[in-house]
Amino acid sequence: MKLSPWFFVLVLGAFVLGIAFLAQAPSPPEEVSPPPNPEVPGSTNGEKSAANIHGRRGVYLTAYAAANPTLLSQVLEQSRKFGLNALVVDIKNNNGEVCYASEVPLAKTIGAVKPVLDLPRLIRDLQEKGFYVIARQVVFYDPLLAKYFGQGETPWVLPTNNTALAYNLAIAKEVESFGVDEIQFDYIRFPDDGPIGPDYSARCEAVAAFLAQARATLSVPISADVYGRVMWPWNAQKIDPIGQNLEDIARHVHVVSPMLYPSHFVEEELKADPYGTVFRTMSHGKSRTKTPLRPYLQAFPMAIPVGMGLPEYIVAQVRAAEAAGADGYLFWNPRGDYSALWQALEVLAREKGGA
Repeated sequence: MKLSPWFFVLVLGAFVLGIAFLAQAPSPPEEVSPPPNPEVPGSTNGEKSAANIHGRRGVYLTAYAAANPTLLSQVLEQSRKFGLNALVVDIKNNNGEVCYASEVPLAKTIGAVKPVLDLPRLIRDLQEKGFYVIARQVVFYDPLLAKYFGQGETPWVLPTNNTALAYNLAIAKEVESFGVDEIQFDYIRFPDDGPIGPDYSARCEAVAAFLAQARATLSVPISADVYGRVMWPWNAQKIDPIGQNLEDIARHVHVVSPMLYPSHFVEEELKADPYGTVFRTMSHGKSRTKTPLRPYLQAFPMAIPVGMGLPEYIVAQVRAAEAAGADGYLFWNPRGDYSALWQALEVLAREKGGA
């Protein structure tokens, strides 16, 4: 069949038009990071150093334990042996003591300054040894501040007290100036003084407001310790008297550290199953927030199931945390006695072909 010359003209024209259309078509959108949360004032603070928060594994020490050269040296040596890379140290503890030579005026007025630590030097020495330093600050459980407020025997100050808020933020800001890697707020809650069930939205809002203010004030990453029960689905209803709501808290911090101690759950089946309790609780939390979860694991001998030693109990928790996708983990022993932990990590290291 002989084709008309006009056929080739039409084909060429269609080709040119097609090229022109493709040239004008919009490109697919580039994948970009989401902007800072507009609901969080200063939500970009701490972002430059927040990349360092991931994969942190370490132990907690009181200020008094960290001030003991022999104990600290042993903890650091064992930590290096088993690949731990973080240390949590009290800078304000459950007694209301500010554990370094603070210049915050109210701390001096109420007699809170107990310079157990040369904090700038400790931070520098730990960082030179390769450790990520987390300053733990107890916030609203403060017997000294409560006494100053004339509250009688109660050790609590409320998250609605502006003086308490300013006081704790001043301490955090001072500690930040020493070069600490992260500030971890504990007891950021109301007392556990009511039944679970009523609407405690106002309490949740007060706790979240403090963290929002801390996020806006500080330039280092911040983390928050919460009860293990805060991870469970019912917590989303804001019916817990302590005023800790996972979604609200996670919105304002870089890391959430749920205290997943099986011994602290009421249900006997949770107490008796360290692996299952940690795994289930972590899974609930990860379904509710994208904020990294770095749990505290139990390294103290409370309510250990019959027939199970503490090292075995710790091993079960670590396996569960890793299986559930934890972003690192921390170990808690109030006396700084981590002998059982080192045994547990030895078992895990052998399994992985190390140590």
